[in-house]
Amino acid sequence: MRIKFLILTILFISGCDIFTTRDAESPNTSRSNYQTPVTPDLLISNFINSLNDKNLENYMSSFSDPNFTSKIFTFSASSAAISQYPSLANNWNVSNEEQYFSNLITKVSSDQPITLNLSNISSSPQGDSLFYTASYFINIPSISAEIESNYQGELRFSMIRDSRAIWTIYFWQDTKNSDLPSWSELKGRLY
Repeated sequence: MRIKFLILTILFISGCDIFTTRDAESPNTSRSNYQTPVTPDLLISNFINSLNDKNLENYMSSFSDPNFTSKIFTFSASSAAISQYPSLANNWNVSNEEQYFSNLITKVSSDQPITLNLSNISSSPQGDSLFYTASYFINIPSISAEIESNYQGELRFSMIRDSRAIWTIYFWQDTKNSDLPSWSELKGRLY
């Protein structure tokens, strides 16, 4: 009986390969081009890449954090959008921004980028702050019949270097300047 048990044990152990190593699994890494924004240009680059990559964490890190600065993020929507979406007028903050962007990235297919093109860029440094303006054109892959793919307008960012010496956006003003809907209207539709 002991011999049968010993033979069965040896067969079981050799058949299970419990002593052999297996190939390592590929790590689950999200696509990210994030760089610590030690300059305003890196902040803008991270912001654009977070849209393209649909990366919520990187998108949200673009905005001021009250743990590192006294500046609290606020968004000022275009007046046309406020008349359509009154929620945009109610002290839009990082929580609203996070909800809007989460809703956006869940609706866009993972293999299709959100593209943001900036032009007519100007900036004005003021010590540890910087005022940045640009015309924008944003393209979102088709989501639904109610949500357009193209948005255009002008943005104005007020940026600050916080206590970590990284740049963040603490104020975002959106202005409609064409027949296309503005970014504010996109936020209003997806909030």
